[in-house]
Amino acid sequence: MEQTPAPPLVDTPESWPVASSEDLFRDDWVMALRADRIRRPGDEGGEPFRRLVLEHPGAVVVLAVDEADGVHLLAQYRHPAGRRFVELPAGLCDEPGEEPVDVARRELREEVGLEAGEWTHLTSTWSSPGISAEQMHFFLARGLTPVTDRDFEPTHEEAEMTAFVAPFADLHAAVLDGRVTDAPLVIAVLVAAARGLVPGGVPATPAGE
Repeated sequence: MEQTPAPPLVDTPESWPVASSEDLFRDDWVMALRADRIRRPGDEGGEPFRRLVLEHPGAVVVLAVDEADGVHLLAQYRHPAGRRFVELPAGLCDEPGEEPVDVARRELREEVGLEAGEWTHLTSTWSSPGISAEQMHFFLARGLTPVTDRDFEPTHEEAEMTAFVAPFADLHAAVLDGRVTDAPLVIAVLVAAARGLVPGGVPATPAGE
């Protein structure tokens, strides 16, 4: 049996025909939910099928590491999951035309009161492309200094979040053994460790030990 050649290992932009679109939820927030009815390319006479789309402006996540390889973290309640998560500073790309790294600078400043002299793009990922248009941009921030004019008044869940610092090695170990499970944090930590950008990562403990 002849096998189809494997496609290249790269994601590629593509857009299928949309026969109709209906807003299911839309207000003055930056996110909205719509239902599109789409067709396969070249199947103009075929019956369109329904797909839900969560419109999302994108987000940034900041792995801020100090000179002692301590990671600046937040503990924050997330209502949909019913859990308080260990997280990294993060936020929405909700200002039109603002570059992701500039959003990252703003979030680091607001959430943990720090500025960084060094910025490294770790990766960008699509959170859940089967339903969401959210793309997340991950950055490593180094050369940290406290800000002197922090202007941020936390509200709602943010008013109850706690900022703290943990060694990168401890955080990496907590990721590997499942004690911390926030997906953006896991991605940032594993990518930074795999690329050797932060020393102190630990090997996974074999099952049963």
